[in-house]
Amino acid sequence: MSRVRLTATAVMAVIGLVAGLLVAANASAGTAETLLSQGKPATSSSKEATSYAAAKAFDGDLTGTRWASAEGHDPEWLRVDLGASQQITRVKLTWEDAYATSYKIQTSPDGSTWTDVYSTTAGDGGVDDLTVTGTGRYVRMYGTARGTDYGYSLWEMQVYGGGTQPTDPPGDTFVVAAAGDIAEQCTASSSSCVHPKTAALVESMNPEFVITMGDNQYDDALLSDFRNYYDKTWGRFKAKTRPVPGNHETYDPAGSEAGYKSYFGAIAFPQGKSYYSYDRGNWHFVALDSNHFDQSAQLTWLKSDLAATTKPCVAAYWHHPLFSSGEHGNDPVSKPVWQALYAAGAEFVLNGHDHHYERFGPQNPSAQADTAKGIVEVLGGMGGASPYQIENVQPNSQKRLSGTFGVLKLTFTGSTFGWQLIGTDGSVKDTSPTYSCH
Repeated sequence: MSRVRLTATAVMAVIGLVAGLLVAANASAGTAETLLSQGKPATSSSKEATSYAAAKAFDGDLTGTRWASAEGHDPEWLRVDLGASQQITRVKLTWEDAYATSYKIQTSPDGSTWTDVYSTTAGDGGVDDLTVTGTGRYVRMYGTARGTDYGYSLWEMQVYGGGTQPTDPPGDTFVVAAAGDIAEQCTASSSSCVHPKTAALVESMNPEFVITMGDNQYDDALLSDFRNYYDKTWGRFKAKTRPVPGNHETYDPAGSEAGYKSYFGAIAFPQGKSYYSYDRGNWHFVALDSNHFDQSAQLTWLKSDLAATTKPCVAAYWHHPLFSSGEHGNDPVSKPVWQALYAAGAEFVLNGHDHHYERFGPQNPSAQADTAKGIVEVLGGMGGASPYQIENVQPNSQKRLSGTFGVLKLTFTGSTFGWQLIGTDGSVKDTSPTYSCH
């Protein structure tokens, strides 16, 4: 047996390398970002009305309160006083419909001398999550060109810097509520109206967030209908809802998805598009718009998003299922998306569209059982719309329920996932196996 001898110099080199890695790890651990701006004093160049004061953009409410400048005037600015000089690493702007096409992020030690840390002339609204490098007590958004005829308006401006605020522990457990095909044009005054009952289920689950799989509001998803029906029940979870649109959201006479976008705003369009992704613990969630799967831009974005994530577990959701035993049946428009998810090692897909509950065992995009790399699909179109029948049972379909209304109670850990279907009577209608991430 041969042996490798380390010289003293080599030993010292190894020790030095390990020490360097430990220093780097400790430095990294000490630089978790801290939200610095929430609740801090704020001022602005103008305000549209008292209810749109500068402080509204720093109160932590991403959908209910906002700052708005006077209409039709450039430039305008919004400023926050952090109370002391801080290292600034990130600024996140959540725009209302009145956004800036041209603006700067600036820092200042005294509120009078300003340094640019970011600028753009191509703003498109939605959410701008900006990595910056700067130091200052004051931070402001300085808008020079409006994207609309109105003024500038921000639901929230969040300033982050170095600190010790903890991030999500990677191995913890969290609960998510999910359903699709939800609010018919009825209210709790009607005993046959179901979406108030499924909303009560969500409330009892107290989930960390809520996923909807499209057809949130029937029949044509008008903004007025969202306000009159969906908002009265599922709307109380709006701030923590992560929605996607269904085909009924495209029927709005005001324009495809117009009412959906007006109602959910930046919640449904966080990057200015109807598809987006987000992380929680070890999980990467991808929310997609299956109304536009025939357009290459979304698929290109999806592949790039999947390639960029470092999370070990991936879940995706949209409206039209690739596999269904219900009246609509299989929808091949979803196959390229399944292929991209399968190639990236994704675990889990949630869909709606057919108004029943169905779970499939792990399978590949060609409907072949695959326990090694297969994706688990769950169809949860039982949020409140009239039920559909089971018509043609598909391969790998393990459980089907028609005429049962309810909500999926999804449980995620750092390496596993599973769920229960809870019926409107409060009973458990189905319990899945517990699956491990690939």
